[in-house]
Amino acid sequence: MNARFGPGDAVRVRVAYPPGHVRTPYYIRGREGVVERVCGAFRNPEELAYGRSDGQPMALYRVRFLQRDVWPDYAEGGGDTLDVEIYEHWLEPTAARESTE
Repeated sequence: MNARFGPGDAVRVRVAYPPGHVRTPYYIRGREGVVERVCGAFRNPEELAYGRSDGQPMALYRVRFLQRDVWPDYAEGGGDTLDVEIYEHWLEPTAARESTE
């Protein structure tokens, strides 16, 4: 598997609103986080939901977000986090990472 990102990489979730079944939560789109781990490679569930698949596995990542970055009104601990599993096609490097590539 050729994963584009690795643990510790800063990423941003794409802001997109495709029709139909998507696995990426609406509230996490546009938010920045850090790859916690690469979970493996799997076929795209957004295509499988409609009985389509190109058969090409893609990387699935567990991305960690600070809760205060996801919900601006979050008033609990500043270090509280939220982990979300997101497929590679939803992720892009942050500006800081883009400048080093």
